[in-house]
Amino acid sequence: METKIIFTDSDLDIREAVGQAVALLRAGELVALPTETVYGLGANALDPEAVAKIFEAKERPSFDPLIVHLPSKTALREVTEIPDEIEKTITQLVETFWPGPLTLLLPKRDVIPDIVTAGLQTVAVRQSDHPIFRRIIKQFGTPIAAPSANRFGSISPTSATHVSEQLGGRIPLIIDGGACSRGLESTIVRVSPGPKKPLIEVLRPGPITEDDLKKFGKVVFVGRNAAVEESAPEAPGRLASHYAPRTPLRLVEDPATFTPDPAKRYALLSYRGQEKDGYLPLHDWAKVAVLSPGSGRLTEAGIRLFHLMVQLDQGGYDEIIAEPVPDRGIGRAILDKLRRASHPRKA
Repeated sequence: METKIIFTDSDLDIREAVGQAVALLRAGELVALPTETVYGLGANALDPEAVAKIFEAKERPSFDPLIVHLPSKTALREVTEIPDEIEKTITQLVETFWPGPLTLLLPKRDVIPDIVTAGLQTVAVRQSDHPIFRRIIKQFGTPIAAPSANRFGSISPTSATHVSEQLGGRIPLIIDGGACSRGLESTIVRVSPGPKKPLIEVLRPGPITEDDLKKFGKVVFVGRNAAVEESAPEAPGRLASHYAPRTPLRLVEDPATFTPDPAKRYALLSYRGQEKDGYLPLHDWAKVAVLSPGSGRLTEAGIRLFHLMVQLDQGGYDEIIAEPVPDRGIGRAILDKLRRASHPRKA
């Protein structure tokens, strides 16, 4: 299969991109689409045969559920059943963060095929804020299932080039909407009633942080359970090994624990690129890539994370050593990605 790439540099380009993307989606085909988080591999979420092509192209296991992107806020009630006891909180979250990188896990309506949810009775839904994606889904008029547009378990793509490197020849069309502005997958939350205030469980940390959410309820981060996640994850992005480059990556949370093998070429994925953090002096690194040079801004680090991981993965190093970032705000999401990327893959 030949994969076509359409750029969106002009109004004429955008009209062509939207038209061709919608035509393919209506024909039950796949299209790689830009979102504000990462590029997504889109298909008609209400067409089980089209959704099956996502799993085939990505080589994604059928037990891993997908996120459904909605054309509007009002479409939420068409695909989900919102329990009365959390309706107020869900409405507040939607009005505050949609369109944007917040995904809600809610009971699904029968219109959502079981293949989308891996047989679960809940569905993960959000509304993207990317202007190209919004034009496409508005004209399409139907929810789009769109996990990250990569091979399963690999680094999530933040550019059309990254998509082409992983899925070229497997899908008919990539819409090049430029680099993703957020660079990290959406935050996934589940809301339930609490004794005093609603409980907001963060199933996958992302750009919407604890500080953003805490005004709407008590925020709790759901810990990892590798045994459960590997067999039956309750939400996307929960597998123990995920976001991983082909090159082995190791998150070294204490520089004193790192002893280099003299036979190996190491690359360092540094947070700030500062010697005082203790990692630069440890070794004569073959390459140092810095997430946020100088002061260390977590937002910048999040945007650059997957981009730099791809660069290092293509450098021919024996191992990538990653520094930790502060465990706060978006730093929680960055650490989650690095820990899953460093988890050993199954043979």
